Amino acid sequence: MSADGRGRRDAARAVADDAPVFVISVAAELAGMHAQTLRQYDRLGLVTPGRTPGGGRRYSPRDVALLREVQRLSQEDGVNLAGIKRIIDLESQVEALRQRVHELVDELEDTDRRRIAAESALRSGFGTPLRRADLVPVRQASSALVVWHPRDER
Repeated sequence: MSADGRGRRDAARAVADDAPVFVISVAAELAGMHAQTLRQYDRLGLVTPGRTPGGGRRYSPRDVALLREVQRLSQEDGVNLAGIKRIIDLESQVEALRQRVHELVDELEDTDRRRIAAESALRSGFGTPLRRADLVPVRQASSALVVWHPRDER
């Protein structure tokens, strides 16, 4: 390993982004912090590493990147730890919402494809005319997105 720690940083890139693989001393070195700082951030809920069955902390490359971001916000931007926690929480919520929007768009596109296929089959003379109830997917989940377009009766 080189004196500047590049060998360990390259190792961090070689594993899955969320794989909890680094012991606290290695994660601290990768993040350029003291191990006690990582313990404090864990207690405050800023960075929550994985745990071994014995309770030891295991940090992922994503955790190390987050530690670096916490350090940057604190030292360069002057944000206090409570503010950093709020930023991290909000960023997490934004990411979850982005994922949900992506899922809803996929579901909407799928529903639209099925609607177009059904309308095409009707125009071709196949099948029986559909009723509104036939177009609504049967689901128990209350989070299902259903879009109904009335049939053009021309």
